[in-house]
Amino acid sequence: MEQQEKTILVGVSDIFFYTKIRDAFLPHGYSLQRVKKQEDWQEKISTQEPHAIILNMNDERLEATAALRLLKGTEQYKHIPVLAFANHEEVETWKQAKELGINKIVSRNEFSARTLALLEEMTANVT
Repeated sequence: MEQQEKTILVGVSDIFFYTKIRDAFLPHGYSLQRVKKQEDWQEKISTQEPHAIILNMNDERLEATAALRLLKGTEQYKHIPVLAFANHEEVETWKQAKELGINKIVSRNEFSARTLALLEEMTANVT
C-alpha cells in the first residue's frame, strides 16, 4: 500500500534553515511548501490542505502572531497542528503562542535537534 504524501507548510524565511528542515522531511515522504512572508499564509493554506504547519515565531517577515490568529481563529484551519519554535529566552513570545492555541512550541535548539520526531509526535493522532 502506497502512503499518501503529506504536505507541511513551513513558515521560515531563512533559506539555510528551510533547507535543513526540508532535508529532514523529504526522505520520509513529506512534501514541503515554504511560506516566506505573512501575506502568503491565506493562499498557501487554502490551496495546499496541509497535514501540519511549522512556524518560526521569531521571523518578523512572517508576523507569526498574525499567522496564528488566522490559523487558529478560522474554523476550517484550526484543526491543523502547528509546531513552532522560538528563542527560549523570549518568554512573552511563548506565552502569546500558547494563548493563540499553538499545538507545540519548542526552543530553536530542540527543534534543530529533533525536527522530524517533534512533528511526528505532534501529528501521531492526525489522519
